[in-house]
Amino acid sequence: MEKENNKDKKEILGGVFGLGEENRAYAQYFIGKSYLNPLTDLKKTSLFLANVTFEPGCRNNWHIHHAKSGGGQILICVDGEGWYQEEGKEAVSLKPGMVITIPANVKHWHGAKKDSWFSHIAIEVPGEETSNEWCEPVTEEEYDKLEWDN
Repeated sequence: MEKENNKDKKEILGGVFGLGEENRAYAQYFIGKSYLNPLTDLKKTSLFLANVTFEPGCRNNWHIHHAKSGGGQILICVDGEGWYQEEGKEAVSLKPGMVITIPANVKHWHGAKKDSWFSHIAIEVPGEETSNEWCEPVTEEEYDKLEWDN
C-alpha cells in the first residue's frame, strides 16, 4: 500500500519495514484498521518484534502487559505520527525516532493521529509470568480531546 506525501512522491506505508498483513487476530482490540509485520520468528528466538502500522485515527484499547518480573513493552516509532498515553498521565505525541519504554503492569494505549498513518516497532520484553490484559476502548471523546489539546 502506498500513500502520497507532501512532495507528491509515493511512500510505502509502514516505513522501511513495510506494512505487513491486516491485523485481524487482534482487530477486536482496535478502533480502525491496523497491520502487523512480524520481524522475528518465535520459533527461532524468544524475543518478538513486529512493525505495527495504524491507519489514520486507529488506536488500540487500553491494555496492560502484566509480569511478575521483567516484562513490559518497548515501542520504536518509525513512520508517521501517533499518540501514547499511560493511565492518569498526559498523552505523548509520537514521531519517528522516538522510543517509548512501557513498564510491566502499566495501563496504556497507543495509535495514530487522526490525520496520519503511524508505524512503530513493538518489542515484547521477556519476563516471568507475562500476560496481556485488554481493557476498554479509548473513547472518541478522550481521543478527540488530544487532537485539540496538542
